[in-house]
Amino acid sequence: MARSCAVCGKISMDGFNPQSSGMNRVRAHRRYHPNLQRSTITVKGVATKALVCTRCMRTASRAGQ
Repeated sequence: MARSCAVCGKISMDGFNPQSSGMNRVRAHRRYHPNLQRSTITVKGVATKALVCTRCMRTASRAGQ
């Protein structure tokens, strides 16, 4: 199972490290990971612990205000 957000489904993506100098500018591969935190969310009235990205945590906290 891939590490993904339980709310929005965000997963890791591929990309390249930026190269700032040199004529050839070789692109180095890297992975961008979502900022996942273990949080308690309510699903169908039942509180469960799940991995949630910080963007979804922020949206959920603002919805309660």
